[in-house]
Order: sequence, then structure tokens, then C-alpha cells
Amino acid sequence: MPTYLSPGVYVEEIASGSAPIVGVGTSIAAFIGTIKANAWSSNKTSSPSVRSVGSSTNPDEIGTGQGGTKKNYSLKTGDYPVVTTLGTYGFFVDGNPVVLDDTNPITNNDADKSATIKFKDAVTSGAKITGYYQVEVPATVTPIDPNIAQEGEIKLCTNFSEFKKFFGDFLPPTGDTEGQNTLAHAVYGFFRNGGTRCYVTWITGENKIRSVLEELEAIDEISIIVAPGNLALRDDIKDHCEKMGDRIAVLDSEKDITLSDPKEVQKLKPFNSTYAALYFPWIQVFDPASNSNIYIPPSGHIAGVYARVDGQRGVYKAPANETILGALDLRYNLSKAKQDGLNPDGINVIRKLNGNIRVWGARTLGGDANTEFKYVNIRRHFSYLRDSIDKGTQWTVFEPNTPELWAKIRRNISAFLVMEWRRGALFGTTPEEAFYVKCDAENNPPEVRDLGQVVTEIGLAVVKPAEFVIFRLSQWAGAGK
Repeated sequence: MPTYLSPGVYVEEIASGSAPIVGVGTSIAAFIGTIKANAWSSNKTSSPSVRSVGSSTNPDEIGTGQGGTKKNYSLKTGDYPVVTTLGTYGFFVDGNPVVLDDTNPITNNDADKSATIKFKDAVTSGAKITGYYQVEVPATVTPIDPNIAQEGEIKLCTNFSEFKKFFGDFLPPTGDTEGQNTLAHAVYGFFRNGGTRCYVTWITGENKIRSVLEELEAIDEISIIVAPGNLALRDDIKDHCEKMGDRIAVLDSEKDITLSDPKEVQKLKPFNSTYAALYFPWIQVFDPASNSNIYIPPSGHIAGVYARVDGQRGVYKAPANETILGALDLRYNLSKAKQDGLNPDGINVIRKLNGNIRVWGARTLGGDANTEFKYVNIRRHFSYLRDSIDKGTQWTVFEPNTPELWAKIRRNISAFLVMEWRRGALFGTTPEEAFYVKCDAENNPPEVRDLGQVVTEIGLAVVKPAEFVIFRLSQWAGAGK
């Protein structure tokens, strides 16, 4: 209590004990990549990173003599030792793949701790030589690059350059490098389509998924879970999202599937869940590592579309009728008739419309079977509202359970929902039509208060997407005179 010594009017500030509810984030994704276990030797750890040799105009740098075109070029690298297993390396001259020497393609030089790459055919001096290869480091030794993420280690990435620092660049999608390349394309597609923040990790097998998901539980801001291309993890990440209640799993379909076979169509829907959405088919993108177009699972790009729509419109807007940036073509081009057999089951189809690759579905997996939560935006919007109200009303814990507290709760939640209504997230011409908040003596009788509980009931009129836009046309003879 302050001391007052002279007559006058004194104005003081006091804490209200409550704070306005602020909406939580909805577009932070978590990526779980899968890299084959045999990409690493039993006693050594290989960093799955692309290391570009770069271009050279100095013949001495690439061991070519004094210029011209010669066979059996050799290129000395500063990395040692380089993995010599077939499939772990590849080199390109001016963007075109080249064949290495049949007998000694890569030689690790113990004396100067470097490696020599020997080409089979002619290479023009001054050509741009690039390559990818893996460098082995004994397990007991600190990795060459301490930034490289180890298995199960979760890294926050705010751009693709940070991803490359932790997980490496694109690799040609063959053999043991396929999983690495799939993860790289997924994260790249996320950022290109509007994503701004994501958590990334990798595992070598399904037995590691439980521990990784437990680690992700502690990162509160995550709202989207993606395991690009790994169908075996779909049940695990779906269960994780249902357990958390504030996340959605973005799932991929199989790469090759025959829609003419009803049994194959059924394989597209592994289960029903209001916390999962599945997209079909795979999309075609340009792969800089192989300098060609390849097909990849779309989940990373879709997660970016979610983030873009959240930022431009809001989580209440269905993430559909949106262009997938970076997509060049589709594994299968589907007609409206084909989609008619998929949409009711919640298989979200990606279609080529008016020259653009667009997301043409907005349903949770199961579709009509999911009743109130059959749309992705409704599921995500409810999760957003629940999480925002949960975090924004923590101040109420241990407050006296009185009508004064009930009134504060009503005011705080109502103010938050009015803002939601004003931005078009709730249906109704007035706030009274859009929602109600009830916290009074009726739902907080003495027996409830004796349990230390305060109960608030909230009703919401959510905005549903105009999935079927119908125009009824008829002939008209015109106005008579």
C-alpha cells in the first residue's frame, strides 16, 4: 500500500488478473524422414550431405595437365575418406552425369588424407564439375560437420538453407539415397509453398518412430505432422495427432496404383480419422541432383499450402483450390468421374485444372464417415480455438470460484470469439448467431464447485466450405411487353 502525504487525487495501476486470449500458431510442421539403414556402415557414421566440387578453370586443380580434352581425368577432393560403395556417389560435368573409371573410380589417399576421383571418359578442361558423395567418420570421432543432425535429433529450420546445413542437399533418388532426396524435396516444397518454420528429424527404421513422436510431443507449437513417402508410419503419426488433439497428419498415397481395380482403390484409404488428411496422386518436380523431372510424394508441398492459406486467409479457410508451387505434372491425371469415387471417402485429389496443378479436395480421411469433422478446415479450426482458449485462460487456475470469475471467463472468451466472427471464421450476421458462452450458476452448481471445477460451455457456428457450388439454369422467354 503506497503512502499518501499530501491532499490530492491519486491514480494507480493495478493488474486485472486476466489477459486477452491470443490465437495460437497453426502452420508449424514437423517432418520425419526415413533413410535406409544400409546407407551407413556398421562401425562408421556417414554424413548424408551433398558436397559440391564446383567448377574449375584451372587445369591443375583437377589434374588435367595444361588444358584441352583428355581421358582418365582425376579430381582430388579435400574430403577423406569417401565412401566407395556403389550408389553413394555420382558426378556431373556441366550438369550431365558422367561415368567413373571401371576399376579405381575413387581412391582414398592415406598419406595426404584426401580422395581422388577418376573419370572414365574425356572431360573438357574448364568444364563445371559437380558431385555428391558421402564421407565416413568413425563412430567414436566427432563428425566432420558438427551441424549434421544425428538420427532422431530434431532441428528447427526456418528456410531451406538451414535444412541443408543440418541434413544435406538433394541427392539423386536411387538406392540408399532415395529417402534423403524425398525428405529434401518435401521440406523444399514446404518452404516454397508458404511454410516459414518446421522441425525436421530422420530415422532409419520404424522402431525409432515412437521415441521421435515422444520428443515431438514436447514441442507445443507443432500443428502439422508429415512423414513424406513412408506409408508404414501413417498409423503412428495419426495416433500421435489424435492423442495430442491439436495436430493433423498430412499423409501420402502409394506411388503406383490402378484406379480401374476396386481393390486398389480401397488401398488408398488405410483408416478413418478426423485428425488425418490423405492426398493423391504423387506430383512431378524438377530434381537438381539428377537434372531431371521425378515423381515425389506431395505431403511436404501440401503442408506448405496449409501454411500459405493460414497466413493469407486463416485456418478456417479450406486449404483447397490452391496451386501447388513447384509441381510440374501428376503421376495420374484424374477426371471428375474418377474423383467421384474417391471424394466421399476423404481421398483428396490433386488435379490439373486450367494449366495449374491444384489441390481439389478438403476432407479428412474417411470423408462422409467423419460427420461433423469431415472437412480439414473445420478440424483444424476447432483445434485452433480449443488450443487458443486453453492457453489464454490459464490465469483462471486457483482463482476464487465465484460469479466474478465466471463473468471474467465469459468476457475473455466472448471477446476472442467476436474477433473470430469479425474476420469471417464463424457463421452468422451477429455475434449472437455465431457463438454463445455460458459460465454461470447453472453449469457450476455447488457439487461442481466442491470438486474444484469451473465449467464453461461454448457453442460455435463454424463456416463450412462451399464444396459443391450449384447453379440451376432454365430457359426464360423474357419479360413481356
